[in-house]
Amino acid sequence: MAWIDSPEHHRHLADEAERLFTFGARAALPTGGFGYLDESGEVDPQRPVELWITCRMTHVFALAALQGRPGAAELVDHGIAALTGPFADREHGGWFPALDPATGSPVSTVKDAYPHAFVVLAASSATAAGRTGASELLAKALETSTTHFWDETAGMVVESWDREFATLEAYRGINANMHTVEAYLTAWGVTRERMWLDRALRIVERTVHGYARENGWRLPEHFDPQWRPLPDYNKDAPAHPFRPFGATIGHWFEWARLTLHARAELLALGEQAPSWLLDDAAGLFDAGVREGWAVDGAPGFVYTVDWDGQPVVRERMHWVLCEALGAAAALYAATKDERFDAPYREWWAYAERYYIDADGGSWWHELSPANEVSRTVWEGKADVYHAVQATFVPRLPLAPAFAPALAAGLLVG
Repeated sequence: MAWIDSPEHHRHLADEAERLFTFGARAALPTGGFGYLDESGEVDPQRPVELWITCRMTHVFALAALQGRPGAAELVDHGIAALTGPFADREHGGWFPALDPATGSPVSTVKDAYPHAFVVLAASSATAAGRTGASELLAKALETSTTHFWDETAGMVVESWDREFATLEAYRGINANMHTVEAYLTAWGVTRERMWLDRALRIVERTVHGYARENGWRLPEHFDPQWRPLPDYNKDAPAHPFRPFGATIGHWFEWARLTLHARAELLALGEQAPSWLLDDAAGLFDAGVREGWAVDGAPGFVYTVDWDGQPVVRERMHWVLCEALGAAAALYAATKDERFDAPYREWWAYAERYYIDADGGSWWHELSPANEVSRTVWEGKADVYHAVQATFVPRLPLAPAFAPALAAGLLVG
């Protein structure tokens, strides 16, 4: 039996998920929403209450609630209250990206696709968990996504609007599209409206089978309004947390996993899945290992590489490792090829040694090239989304998505 499939490992994953849920619960704010956690697990009072964190934590606690964790359902309701309350722009639609923690008023009014994708994800998972108001929130989130972000001609989502949805930023990004795929697959799992699966597949095909394959798997991240790559974008700010220069290793793994989820949805319907879905997922995974893992002589995945595959930002982000674990587990589930088991086991041992903070809780968000705690890109322990999901991939089928799979009782271990 592969280690990925072992009951002992699954018990460990369940314990780790519970530890992360306990840490993450401290992010709930009495004034609404979820805050950004510091290294000790306290909300950082210097930061606003951010939409993407509130959505991701709402999603996480929907997963916990679907397992029957005490108190988790109330935390989902807490998130829904924030999303239907102070985050919602009742005048122009959509959701504000950040709120003042003292007053609850918006500190920014930009409408970005990235956090709006997480509104769909949170609402979908909360709907799967049967929480009051979640289905209405989901309907509104999907309507907003269709009306303002989905570009039918491109088969992708646009990036960022002003508050009134009148002026669109002259930039297109892969990151927002990646999380839109995640959100649409979860919405499909909850609503069974085929449009969301079809849109997810369109994004995956253009991104993975197009841009990634055509560029030797070094996926461009930044584009102009005509979807032409901008290879020098943010060359002077290479460590940007959301729009870094070059190719982002962790996204190769994340796209590989999402591609396999989309493939599994087709197979679950009894439909033929194009062969490139599996082939390209494996191609992205192998490239990520080849160009990302221990390329500078120390274990760990570098953050970004340039267009020749050379490391640019060598800090090791915890989310990159989480997505590598998820991609390895997904590829094993899709193929039963034990070549994915050995790196998966190696990476969990690496996580245990360097990332998992057994004393303070959660995972260190960033390590230096020497695998010491670093804070150049990410300070604190913002949320537990990536780490929690890494504990679920090996214990759930690839389809449906996490929350509807848990609702269907498909969890192993």
